[in-house]
Amino acid sequence: MQFKTTFATHRLRSFMLCALIALGASAHAQLADVVSITSRVNAVQPKMLAWRRDIHQHPELSGQEQRTAKLVADHLRKLGFSVKTGVGGHGVVAVLRGGKPGKVVALRADMDALPVAEATGLPFASHTRAPYMGKETPVMHACGHDGHTAILMGVAEVLAGMKDQIPGTVKFIFQPAEEGVPDETSGAAWGARAMVAEGVLENPKVDAVFGLHISPNMPMGSLGYRSGPMMAGADTVHITITGEQTHGAAPWTGVDPIVAAAQVITGLQTIVSRQLNISTEPVVLTIASIHGGNRENIVPESVEMLGTLRTFDEDMRAEAKQRITTTAQKIAESSGAKAAVRFGPAAYSVTVNPPDLSDAMLPTLQRASGGKAMSIPKISASEDFSEYQKVAPGLFYILGAPPKGKAHSEAPANHSPLFDFDEDAMPLGALSLSLLALDYLSAR
Repeated sequence: MQFKTTFATHRLRSFMLCALIALGASAHAQLADVVSITSRVNAVQPKMLAWRRDIHQHPELSGQEQRTAKLVADHLRKLGFSVKTGVGGHGVVAVLRGGKPGKVVALRADMDALPVAEATGLPFASHTRAPYMGKETPVMHACGHDGHTAILMGVAEVLAGMKDQIPGTVKFIFQPAEEGVPDETSGAAWGARAMVAEGVLENPKVDAVFGLHISPNMPMGSLGYRSGPMMAGADTVHITITGEQTHGAAPWTGVDPIVAAAQVITGLQTIVSRQLNISTEPVVLTIASIHGGNRENIVPESVEMLGTLRTFDEDMRAEAKQRITTTAQKIAESSGAKAAVRFGPAAYSVTVNPPDLSDAMLPTLQRASGGKAMSIPKISASEDFSEYQKVAPGLFYILGAPPKGKAHSEAPANHSPLFDFDEDAMPLGALSLSLLALDYLSAR
């Protein structure tokens, strides 16, 4: 992911920042002291480094995060927090009650890894293998969740050390299964949705929630934010084309689902390019998997296709689904085949940062980053942080951390077997989350 802003935009943002900070100083009786919090974060950085490398070397797939959850829970208990485990699977939730009454803010990190064979060559690289979809597969933290977990563990220690000064309550959410689960057929909730269903934002009720995501494709030391829709909603697209099996030497004696499938894929491309008004919001439709047949001389009975739909608007999402279904069915019918289309059952909602919360917390992001917070384009990847935003106002942002020796424009992206990030960015992640919690709780 690459994010660009213009010089004019930076100048305007700098002017607005000065105004917001001036207003914030008078509106907020107390704001967290950056120097003091930075000192606390720097003191815990060696621990964050060790935690990150330990978690990276021992990654766990979605729904299998037992070791990571225990590491987190043990640390939080040592800090004296009230800790609950087994939330929404292997989720861990801890509550820090400040020394003064006030609102409740939640901070979230995800813990799961991906079925990817690591190729980074790091001294702490993963050699883990685990069961996935019925077979053993390599496992890697290829999306930075090891860093997210280590950062939030550091934030917990920082805020625990200033408990008496905190005007309110901080809830720490360590979430499993953000990447989804391989068995979606049951329709059971997973990840953030499962944690929300089990009341993670209640008792005490959360007033706002904050979370971050590491990206090697943004400049080092930057924080990327966006007001409104930020990350796409995602739907899995399943299409089955059914024909009539026959001999490959005489295809006219049957109905070839492979040719029909090829025509369907071509037809689907016109939905985004010709049928949807993408001048209002972008849409991405990708067919990434197609399977059918087992011999060169047998026309198979059916072809299975799998893809993903990414949208930023619920009305366009519904329209795109309807057009996908109609296009597949009508094209298949034109060759005598049939198309069955279904979506999900798993789906990610659009990640939407409320404009009022985004505007209110922008000065905090700028203070944390030394003025290097930048507005970024919409991201077609998805995040189930959106589930928390359905219940409480939530702000999600990006931490820029290209690996050492790599320009952010050239760094391997998230989900790559070469994915890595500069661990020197973790203190900024911890500082920004700490300041967001403290500034939000201090606001009157």
